[in-house]
Amino acid sequence: MEGLAAEGLWELADFHEQNFDIGKTVKCLEAICQSQISFSPIVEIKSRLRIASLLLTYTHNINHAKSHLERSELLLKSIPACLELKCRVYSLLSQCYYLLGAIPSQKQIINKGLGLVSRGDGFEVKLWYCNFTSQLANALSIEGDYRGSTEALERGFSCAAEMCYPELQMYFATSIFHVHMMQWDSEDLNSVTNAAVRCNEIWESLQPDKRRQCMGLFFYNELLNTFYQLRVCDYKTAGLHVDQLDEAMRNEKQQIQQIKNLTAELNTISDRLSQSDLHNRERLSLYKKQTQLQEQLRQATSSAGMESMKSSYLGNARQMLDKLELAPPPIDGDWLPRSAVYVLVDLLVVISGRPKGLFKECGKRTQSGLQLIKEELMKLGITDGVREVNLQRSAIWIAGVYLTLLMQFLENKIAVDLTRSEFVEAQEALLQMKDWFIRFPTILQGCEGTIEMLRGQYAHSVGCFSEAAFHFLEAAKLTESKSVEAMCLVYAAVSHICIGDAESSSQALNLIGSVYGVMDSFVGVREKTSVLFAYGLLLIKQDNLQEARVQLASGLRITHHLLGNIQLISQYLTLFGSLALALHDITQAKEFLESSLTLAKTLCDIPTQIWVVSVLTGRSKFPFSCPLLSFINYLLSPLVN
Repeated sequence: MEGLAAEGLWELADFHEQNFDIGKTVKCLEAICQSQISFSPIVEIKSRLRIASLLLTYTHNINHAKSHLERSELLLKSIPACLELKCRVYSLLSQCYYLLGAIPSQKQIINKGLGLVSRGDGFEVKLWYCNFTSQLANALSIEGDYRGSTEALERGFSCAAEMCYPELQMYFATSIFHVHMMQWDSEDLNSVTNAAVRCNEIWESLQPDKRRQCMGLFFYNELLNTFYQLRVCDYKTAGLHVDQLDEAMRNEKQQIQQIKNLTAELNTISDRLSQSDLHNRERLSLYKKQTQLQEQLRQATSSAGMESMKSSYLGNARQMLDKLELAPPPIDGDWLPRSAVYVLVDLLVVISGRPKGLFKECGKRTQSGLQLIKEELMKLGITDGVREVNLQRSAIWIAGVYLTLLMQFLENKIAVDLTRSEFVEAQEALLQMKDWFIRFPTILQGCEGTIEMLRGQYAHSVGCFSEAAFHFLEAAKLTESKSVEAMCLVYAAVSHICIGDAESSSQALNLIGSVYGVMDSFVGVREKTSVLFAYGLLLIKQDNLQEARVQLASGLRITHHLLGNIQLISQYLTLFGSLALALHDITQAKEFLESSLTLAKTLCDIPTQIWVVSVLTGRSKFPFSCPLLSFINYLLSPLVN
């Protein structure tokens, strides 16, 4: 009798969930937990587990979910067996603690789960071991214990190798790569490089059909590789990764749209079949059409890498399409929602295209990215006037992802606007950044230095060099990155050079000297090319023309061979043109300046065009009277973590 009652309520809950009536679904399940009928502990645990899963999937009511899971944990203490059920409860409870920021409690329940499966054997048990190991690594990384996190992931990698499960090995390898990237500043470059190489080797070892089924891992690995190449200043290779990501994203969007269309057709047929007035012939025809569409949907989800989703998701297209799976169940292996990955790809297209002057495409991607971010923020309840204190705790992490991406888009938009001398648009975007920072100061605390840097850039572009230098120095104080600090000091030095008096030149020399002496210690050549440019500029002002030629030649050579940044090359050529004029080599000066002007026109770089024309017409003997805008906004965007 009790079993029949439970089965009936479970079936009713299934019906309501299929109709997305989550409130009624939860009420059906809670009726079992609150009934005066004494159901078996297993029935109650399964019901509470499902309630918690629904609450975590569809609501922000984490505490309610946690209470159901903690009650289930207590009930399980009196049951000696039920390994699968215990693991599911422990795993979901771990997620609750994570969302609530209760990391010590999370680690405690994870270790309880590890103790349960460490002594077991079999494929399913090892999958649970990998799940708890992955969760432990995440908890340790949140606490800043990157070494402990890496060691846990290595244990998971070894377990996946014992299982002969290369896709799972790839998941742990990319996670290890990610942890190395997170601690880059204190990490040996070889460790990061080795992690990247291992990921690529494992990916290449997978069969083509397996790769197509692991699109989440593809995006994860390609994004990490792109960040890595940007950090080491290999922009050519980074661009290749961005092209691959962009193509994969376009293909995925087409597949997703096909899945949505098929799902809509199936829902329509299901509604029609539920009607009682159908003739037998029409009903048979609809059943046949339904079978065909279900097979098409199965093939579409398979080609999109979604066939391994949990069976509970297959009836829920919205949930399935939001996830970008990285590892098989029961491992909770998703990193970012699919929409956030798409936004990130748009951002990388902008970062890759801006130095090449592809401003039209950058503008399209910026608008696309900002629109998608706006839609996702609205889903989280973030509209005009909403502040950080109004957010549900469970929404803070994902809100932080979208808000950080939003600030990155605005930062790049400002750089493009100033390069095109669109000062009003740049000012509006800067005010938007400031407003978002005021409303979400904790989530966006890492953006404070970027805002100061952009304020310096704006001030520099309109000729307020003293104000610009002040903001750049403030930005240098706010950052914890030695690389960003060095760039800020170089920017401030350029602003001081543009002021033009003896005291400012002396300050510029001190700033340049502090970076010049350590320029070879940085990863990549961004800092080196920048400080060589600034130093060459200062030497021209001091009439030390031969030494200026040596420094600028070194900087231009590195920029051309290793960076390939057309904006910076154009400005180097302008400096060489000015230098040739100072040395009375009119022919060479004309060649340099004409080449620079051609590049600047290609890039729509208005400040550099004005600078070149002023030098060509003899109105400016040296470039320090010009804003040097393209140099200042060169590579402002930091690595997206």
